[in-house]
Amino acid sequence: MNLFEKHQPTLTKAIEALHARTFFAAFPENPAPATYGETADADGQAKFRASLNKKFEELKQTSAEGWAGQEESPYLQEALNISYPTFSTASLVSKSKTAFHQWRKVSAKDRAGILMESLERIKSRFFEVAYATMHTTGQGYMMAFQASGPHAADRALEAIAAGYEELNRFPEKVLWDKPMGKFNIQLNKEWRAVPKGISVVIGCSTFPTWNSVTGIYGSLMTGNSVIVKPHPGAILPIAIFVAEIQKVLEENKLDVNICQLAADTFDKMITKELAEHPDVKLIDFTGNSAFGSYLEGLPGKTVFTEKTGVNSVILDSAEDIDKVAANLAFSVNLYSGQMCTAPQNFYIPAKGIETPNGTISFDQFAEKFVGNLNGLIDNPKAGPFVLGAVQNKKTNERVIEAEKLPGKVWLKSRAFENPMFKNARLATPVVVEVDSSKKEIFSKELFGPIALLIKTKDTDESIALAQEMAMQHGAISCGAYTTNSIVKEKIADEMALAATPVSFNLTGGIYMNQNAAFSDFHVTGGNPSGNASFTNPEYVTKRFTWVGHREPVKN
Repeated sequence: MNLFEKHQPTLTKAIEALHARTFFAAFPENPAPATYGETADADGQAKFRASLNKKFEELKQTSAEGWAGQEESPYLQEALNISYPTFSTASLVSKSKTAFHQWRKVSAKDRAGILMESLERIKSRFFEVAYATMHTTGQGYMMAFQASGPHAADRALEAIAAGYEELNRFPEKVLWDKPMGKFNIQLNKEWRAVPKGISVVIGCSTFPTWNSVTGIYGSLMTGNSVIVKPHPGAILPIAIFVAEIQKVLEENKLDVNICQLAADTFDKMITKELAEHPDVKLIDFTGNSAFGSYLEGLPGKTVFTEKTGVNSVILDSAEDIDKVAANLAFSVNLYSGQMCTAPQNFYIPAKGIETPNGTISFDQFAEKFVGNLNGLIDNPKAGPFVLGAVQNKKTNERVIEAEKLPGKVWLKSRAFENPMFKNARLATPVVVEVDSSKKEIFSKELFGPIALLIKTKDTDESIALAQEMAMQHGAISCGAYTTNSIVKEKIADEMALAATPVSFNLTGGIYMNQNAAFSDFHVTGGNPSGNASFTNPEYVTKRFTWVGHREPVKN
């Protein structure tokens, strides 16, 4: 049995899920021993610890020009002291160019089998990846396991499935027969899906695998060679993915440089060199808008970006305001607001929020919201694990600056202790009341645990502001609470025009921060928060070109 035959049943289910948009997960998100084995967690933690203070020597790339690494644990505020092989841009591109011409000749079936086999290998390392993610990003344990392990693998599988589906959309060969009266014209026609070339995937510091694997696997599935350029602060999680891809490539007698890791350091970054190299044709990027816009402007490149956005919550009316406040508080606390989908601007009418038990005033909601934030923070069994740690020192500085914004400060960021990591870099949310006229305050992303309660004239103004922010500055997510069907449709319609998905009336265990593979399109590509979407057909079809050849049939 070849690798494609081995994994075809899963691929078939994944393709069906792409069309049905119903729940599908090939990789279980529950880290329970019954799912992954009694010793899986301990083994993964031991492997992570064994990688500290050493060279990462799993990569099959050869002729390293140096070794470097500057990762630091946000939980320990200590260097991991892991070094990775470094290569010049010229070397990376040269090897990628050679590997590309081998990889593009591999059939779509064989590519799919190899890539899916790599995911199967990575599955056995989910716990190791989780600890690597915790100690590079500051994510809590459960998020680190789920987002960097099974959820990332599902996103990778989604890209494989989407690519495979599009590569097989049209026949490879046909006999073209055109009746011309007394005779027919016959041509043999064939079509080739020609990959664009070298792909560079630029990773981010907060979600080093989840935000990278779609580009990596999307480009590989469509026949492109890939250079993975991780964020210097979060290399290890994606390095493990690349190592497993290379191992499967080598086992199948293919050039391991089909997928390379391009590690660098803060003081000697090679991102621009790679992006601007004339042989690089595809770029995937997650990060700030300034750099993303620069990449989008590079000539001769096909660029896929996820940038910053201003995410809104529109509060009109609710069945149970206490559940609403609890849900939104969890969303703000989750990973200390360091998610591109985290809510920031909360639009609340000056007259309050309608409920079956009467109107909840602006101040009453603010009190409930702050109470839920504090309640979760102070819960020793939940708070430290939900908030995690802060990846970047600049986020802490931003939180402190937010307390100085003109407006009533409903909640200041405060110190709290993670019982497992006494040295963790932490930041609890800050909540500030802002008048709707102060657009200069809330018309930009304030990355981190910062919530702005914006007092509006009415729900119509709330909707108009949320739409304006999305259209002008981008938005990846939006939350809305209303019991009025007419208002609901207006929100849905207006935010759809701003290319922003809306989560309506969420309470309980689902939050506006979350996106599900095979069902939710992550980023729409229709507003300034990004020009691409995980994973619609365009996300893979732009990575290759259909080219047709034809020849008359010989009589």
